[in-house]
Amino acid sequence: MQSQLGLEDAGLEPMRVSAVHRSKMTAVSVDGQAKLSLPAAMTTADFAVGDWVLADPHSHQLSRRLDRHSLLQRQTVGARQLQLIAANVDTVFIVTSCNDDFNPARLERYLALTNEAGTGAVIVLTKVDQTLDAVKFQREAAALQRGLPVVSINGKSQDAISALAPWCGAGQTVALIGSSGVGKSTLLNTLAQKSEDEAQATGGIRADDAKGRHTTTSRSLHTIEGGAWVIDTPGMRTLHVSDLSAGLDELFAEITELAPDCRFRDCTHKHEPGCAVQSAVAAGTLDPARLARWSKLRDENEQNTPVVTGARGNKKMSVRGRRR
Repeated sequence: MQSQLGLEDAGLEPMRVSAVHRSKMTAVSVDGQAKLSLPAAMTTADFAVGDWVLADPHSHQLSRRLDRHSLLQRQTVGARQLQLIAANVDTVFIVTSCNDDFNPARLERYLALTNEAGTGAVIVLTKVDQTLDAVKFQREAAALQRGLPVVSINGKSQDAISALAPWCGAGQTVALIGSSGVGKSTLLNTLAQKSEDEAQATGGIRADDAKGRHTTTSRSLHTIEGGAWVIDTPGMRTLHVSDLSAGLDELFAEITELAPDCRFRDCTHKHEPGCAVQSAVAAGTLDPARLARWSKLRDENEQNTPVVTGARGNKKMSVRGRRR
């Protein structure tokens, strides 16, 4: 970020956005928290928690945002623009618990989003102290993507700090994403060593369906002992995919690598003759459930991704079809 500063930035103070709301935004500097004021041409929708900005040290008037090295964003129902989740993230901790909340299809959506952003991903299995078969969850999680790190923890235990230390070094930023009630805020409180007065509110899950209650209502930036940063996010139970390419290819590498051997270049891997992917399913070397989930995500991504249409000089963005 330092390399982006020029002589024209002399006198401005670098700050990092710590919270973004509809009409206000706060940032943290070496002097603590500050409420930023935005120029008329800017809105809070242009910023994400984790952004680095330059501002006047006295008035806290924002001057400009520095270029991001990564950005997590997602499609939301009815919105024209993607929702910004977190910026300048090095690693995403995809948090899920060892109970009925564990959902491979949902975890694959988180992984696709993370892959597309170009950030590393770690599956963090929480509440291992409440299950008799943590190994089963570890095995299923590790099978979702090649080389995917999976860490099992009790989010309330100090052992969680050492287990996640490889991704929480000085200068690193991690983001916590996952459904409500899986233990993200509990984990944040442990990693950041927050006192009882400073701790993020936490909530349990319903016993009948393991679904959590929303306790975190906005994204926020926190420091960890040792110089790392953690971005906490509200629970995301629904996650639509759009504008994905490399993210899906990396997630479903076993399908991506077979596709060039299909007879037809535009093979959908559903019914075409000479399909190498279907041959792998028939041979038992490719999980048909994985293929079904790949097909669903690919179709949804194609349907939700805007395309440019219209004559030159009068182009507009539109989507291919209605979102199902």
